[in-house]
Amino acid sequence: MRFDPKQVKNILVVRNDRFGEFLLNIPALRALKETFPRAAITVVIDPYVKELARGIEYIDAVIEWKKQKHAFMHKLKLIRLLRKKKIEIAVILNPSKEFNLIAFLAGIRIRIGYDRKWAFLLTHKMKDEKYLGQKHEVEYNLDLVKPIGAETRDRSLSLMTNEDLACKLFKGSDLSDKEMLVALHPFTSDPFKQWPYERFRALAVRIAQQCKVKVVVVGGIEHFQYSLELFRDVPEGIINLTGRTTLEQLSVLLTKCLVLITGDSGPMHLACAVNAPVIAIFRNDVVAKSPIRWGPWGEGNTVIQKSLLADISVEEVFAAAEALINEKRPLH
Repeated sequence: MRFDPKQVKNILVVRNDRFGEFLLNIPALRALKETFPRAAITVVIDPYVKELARGIEYIDAVIEWKKQKHAFMHKLKLIRLLRKKKIEIAVILNPSKEFNLIAFLAGIRIRIGYDRKWAFLLTHKMKDEKYLGQKHEVEYNLDLVKPIGAETRDRSLSLMTNEDLACKLFKGSDLSDKEMLVALHPFTSDPFKQWPYERFRALAVRIAQQCKVKVVVVGGIEHFQYSLELFRDVPEGIINLTGRTTLEQLSVLLTKCLVLITGDSGPMHLACAVNAPVIAIFRNDVVAKSPIRWGPWGEGNTVIQKSLLADISVEEVFAAAEALINEKRPLH
């Protein structure tokens, strides 16, 4: 199917799962924008991710669509909206029967996705080999847009942040932008990827006491109650902001931190997108969940990995954190 990239005016990109996965599509969005410079790019995302989409310069419009079952009339309304927008290309980055069908019924001429979940409705199909974990998710996403000629030399993540949010955040907490900060995100959505919570606590205490920095604990509202218990009665120098930041605020906070220490998580990818160094704790015994596919993307990051997370000691992670903190500590 031949077409002139300069004549394409409207592109739809679907990635309505978690915010970490969404951020790993920034290079693919850049490739589309560079290849189709006159096209408006509309992204379909989870409503929770909308605030981050504002910081991605390649996005022109947003459609909020939760990854759940939708009523027929709701789908019909979306199909009519897409027809009205006169979308010419649809890129479905997370395989979905629903969106393969919606893109087809919306009359979108070029429909790109993976060869599963009603792939017969697509015009361009790629074999889904992500489970093999042979490359990074960023690279898989870039591969999916290649069949229509979309490529970019810049494969970095990049997210614009709002400095005004930083001022409000510091005013409403015990933080100061004059202090040296280390961010700690102890949580993960998958128990398989969870380094023991008590080790995160012990690590926070040791960093605060021995490195003379403030440790800022971050996480979503769903972790608020557990975080209160986990970090109860900790020494001075540990500030618990779990459940107290929006994603936008968190993105700005991470730019003020020397490093984020975390497992495989959305905030890990967010830190990479704002160029904040990461120390990531990973299991490496399951290829589809290994750091090869899901590790921190970009330069200047550290991955500590073993087949059993229980075999990763507090001492090992502390040593990596101490070295990075000392490297970035201002000289007097």
